[in-house]
Amino acid sequence: MTGSTKVDGGSVLRFAAHARFRFDETRQAWVVLAPERLLLPDEQAVAVLKLIDGVRDADAIIDQLGREYQAPREVIAGDVLTMLQDLVDKKVLRQ
Repeated sequence: MTGSTKVDGGSVLRFAAHARFRFDETRQAWVVLAPERLLLPDEQAVAVLKLIDGVRDADAIIDQLGREYQAPREVIAGDVLTMLQDLVDKKVLRQ
């Protein structure tokens, strides 16, 4: 971690003011745009990022994904929390 707060189930995240998550028509893919950075999230990451709204906490996101994909919560939680922490550390998401 790079000095940011630890992401846990109660963390409510939103995109940083300088980051944009949108569908790019040219690439026909979802992208995260930030200054001097372009992230091309995979299908699973897109599913998570679509749920980032500044209202839902990480637990609610994990529960929603568990219902949609009928996967064990503990597996989803580990993957989602790791991904969210990485994006907070990269300053793409903020708490």
